[in-house]
Amino acid sequence: MNKLLIIAHAPLASALRTCALHVFPDLTHDLAAVDVSANLSTEASLMQALEAMSALDPANTCDVLVLTDVFGATPCNVAQKLVNSPGRKLIAGVNLPMLLRAATYRYETLEAMMTKALSGGVQGVMPVSISVPQNQVRRPDASQHHYDQQ
Repeated sequence: MNKLLIIAHAPLASALRTCALHVFPDLTHDLAAVDVSANLSTEASLMQALEAMSALDPANTCDVLVLTDVFGATPCNVAQKLVNSPGRKLIAGVNLPMLLRAATYRYETLEAMMTKALSGGVQGVMPVSISVPQNQVRRPDASQHHYDQQ
């Protein structure tokens, strides 16, 4: 089984982990989070990330997908230093649909899990209309009120 490590600006990594554990409570030992604080140096953040990776995969025998928030920012720069060996992949731009999709496919190969995570992240971003969806009826008094206008 693959493991997941989130490295993101504080408190996003921990918040995403909490959300994922709400859906997948059995993921507790296979998902770690590192919140990168603004007041920590890159070196200190890297040490935290290395500790999290070591705790997640102490024997260095599992594949790990690392998810980070913003490409080019400190969390991503730290994460890039962790994925320079086989069995490690990195995706920037993490969102909750991406994380949930990765968790769903954690028993697949690392490549398959990464592909599914990427598609989940993209498919989870969509415009949402404020009009009434099909098969739903407006309330009888809705014509007298303009809820969708300010």
